[in-house]
Amino acid sequence: MKTALVIGGGIAGCAATHQLMKLGGWDVTIVEAAPFLGAGVRTFWYGGHPYTFGPRHFLTQNRAVYDYMDAIVPLRSCADHQFITYVERDNAFYNYPIHEDDIARMPDSAKIAAERESARGVAEAKNLEEYWVGSVGQTLYDKLIDKYNKKMWLVDDNKRIDTFNWSPKGVTIKSGSRAAWDTAWSAYPHAEDGYNRYFDVATEGARVLLSTRIERYDLPARAVWFGGEKHSYDVIISTISPDEPFGRCHGELAFIGRDFHKIVLPTEHVFPEHVYFLYYANDEAFTRLVEYKKFTHHKSPTSLVGMEIPSHNGKHYPLPFKSEQELARKYYALMPDHVYSIGRAGSYRYGLDIDDCLEQAMVMARQIAEGGRDHPVPIEAWR
Repeated sequence: MKTALVIGGGIAGCAATHQLMKLGGWDVTIVEAAPFLGAGVRTFWYGGHPYTFGPRHFLTQNRAVYDYMDAIVPLRSCADHQFITYVERDNAFYNYPIHEDDIARMPDSAKIAAERESARGVAEAKNLEEYWVGSVGQTLYDKLIDKYNKKMWLVDDNKRIDTFNWSPKGVTIKSGSRAAWDTAWSAYPHAEDGYNRYFDVATEGARVLLSTRIERYDLPARAVWFGGEKHSYDVIISTISPDEPFGRCHGELAFIGRDFHKIVLPTEHVFPEHVYFLYYANDEAFTRLVEYKKFTHHKSPTSLVGMEIPSHNGKHYPLPFKSEQELARKYYALMPDHVYSIGRAGSYRYGLDIDDCLEQAMVMARQIAEGGRDHPVPIEAWR
């Protein structure tokens, strides 16, 4: 029987474990530093309300991935979800992505129309600021993009953000349907405890070591030390930052964390009917509020709202800087055969979500089963 070590018990680590167990003939050990599996996707309770660390709806364009999760944790649609942003200078809430209907009711709509008409486009954009100004004009950029991204990434200049060929909600300006991602399935588990059943099913039959940290790495030998002892494996799958197993020998990869505050309010409903997220594009410290009932359908005379404040507390979001992505590639180049690096942290990609982690695990298992590439799933595959 072949042996595998999975480092990290978040959604990517549990998915990797499940895919290996489904192959058969594998003895899998999963090591997790926290006292629970699931990381930010695990459901906890506060004030009688179920919540996750930040919203974790299941969003995908891959039917096979959707069906895979739905078979283990039955999902229900939340395709009606809307995002709205508060713009203090207008004292108004606008849909996000920026919507044509909202532009028409803005007090400076004529100026915005003129700027859009003369916008230079994005072909020569070198950073996030140039991309958005070239796409929507200066006024819309100032209202909805500028301050939000500065606090989101803790930068004082959006020109520092030089990977900008992604749009946070799929497009820059929408018309028609107000759903942010109307080309994808958007869902959430029926169960009040969310995805928790998945973590149990995915790791069934594996050796699960919680509250356990790797003390030393020797990836070329496919060996690690924990519990004061050396352990060797045929395959290692890492879901942690790729600099960690190499002692950050090329320098430390940068991440943005989150301070997360839970607020119970004395009313059954807080947000408008189809609004799941409130974004704030001004000088306030927080980036967004989430009403968890919208996802969980929990019944209560009170409602739980989560507030997210960007910080250096934790490693939740890889930075969208070319310099950081190049640094990550230096670490991938050090990874030997039979070592994989997957997941948001392991791939060092901001845009990876639950569905991407599941798909990566499927690709990894297929490569192993076919005896093909026995090296990390390449970073370029998960832009």
